[in-house]
Amino acid sequence: MAPTGPSSSTLVRLPGVDRLLVGAVVALSVIGTLLVWSATSTRDDLTGGDPRAFLQKQVVNIAIGLALLAVVVVTDHRWVRIVAPLVYLASIGGLVLVLTMGTVVNGSRSWLMLGSLSIQPSEFAKLAVVIGMALVVAERSESRRLRGARGATGADVALMLLIAGVPAVLILAQPDLGTMLVLTATVMGVLAATGAARRWLVLLGLAGVTGAVAAVAAGLLEDYQVDRFLAFTDPTLDPRGAGYNVEQARIAVGNGGLFGQGLFDGSQTRSGFVPEQHTDFVFTVAGEELGLVGASVLIALLGVVLWRALAIAVRADDVFGRVAAAGIACWFGFQAFQNIGMCLGIMPVTGVPLPFVSYGGSSMFASMLAVGLLLNISRRSAEAPSARLQPSRRVLVRA
Repeated sequence: MAPTGPSSSTLVRLPGVDRLLVGAVVALSVIGTLLVWSATSTRDDLTGGDPRAFLQKQVVNIAIGLALLAVVVVTDHRWVRIVAPLVYLASIGGLVLVLTMGTVVNGSRSWLMLGSLSIQPSEFAKLAVVIGMALVVAERSESRRLRGARGATGADVALMLLIAGVPAVLILAQPDLGTMLVLTATVMGVLAATGAARRWLVLLGLAGVTGAVAAVAAGLLEDYQVDRFLAFTDPTLDPRGAGYNVEQARIAVGNGGLFGQGLFDGSQTRSGFVPEQHTDFVFTVAGEELGLVGASVLIALLGVVLWRALAIAVRADDVFGRVAAAGIACWFGFQAFQNIGMCLGIMPVTGVPLPFVSYGGSSMFASMLAVGLLLNISRRSAEAPSARLQPSRRVLVRA
């Protein structure tokens, strides 16, 4: 199924489009599709006997994602800012619907089932929070003609925390601890990008730690969530329960060695020993079948995405673009670290996907929309200098 709108090759030819970012995202999507196919091809319990079922589904997800990316890239930047509040409100509406009519999967009420289609609104909430916070600080700084020079004020920080707090409360109510951790890291990154005083970041960090301790002490977390954190500290505490995922993931990655056992030939993968291997634990497929070299390539491509996102943030000519790009970089960076870390046993199991690699429509669509916004900001920044030079040229002609 081909995406509608501009093709990926057309996007690369557009002036100002970051070709390295586009190439890294496409490469990650292709590698991820192969890993998902490998993880599911022998799992009749998932595929219903069709070894290509998840391959076809993931190709469709990528096609739709690229179409969404293309739409955002070619949209005028002024419309992006106009639509931003609607995106935020839509994500809030989706999170409310999840709590009222959502489906419980793995202990979390995070999914809306629309016939055969499943949607996870919390994935889109990450992007909504980033653009919502960026829009607030941009509007306030521009109205004061500061252009971000003095950084965010206390009132700015309060408004941004309010923007982030509403979806955060709804996500905690699901409860979706993994998304909450990613959201927290993203919010801290956005605040840092706005130039907020260090005392705000320190106070928020202390408040987060205090809140986490209080939640555990008050018994607000589900038993399985507490068990996951205990298994992170010592997988042998429950080797057949919470610690099973961690132990099997470590075995799969360790089996890969330097060059891996070969795509579609991983012993742990073909035997189905690693739970949720096509979604949360897809990195274990890379570790086992592609080895250290292949897994390193995957990490390097993710590094390119983060590098280009930060470069776009630095080059952005307006507050909204700078803050939004930096927020997206923090989102992708922490989520990738969390996902790979839990596969290696250095982070607790929280159930977050690996951007552009894990199977799943909601994650793919939200990530592609975020990349589309990055490319839109990049195009705007490339066009702005020539636009700013034109008035001075006219003055010279008149003189």
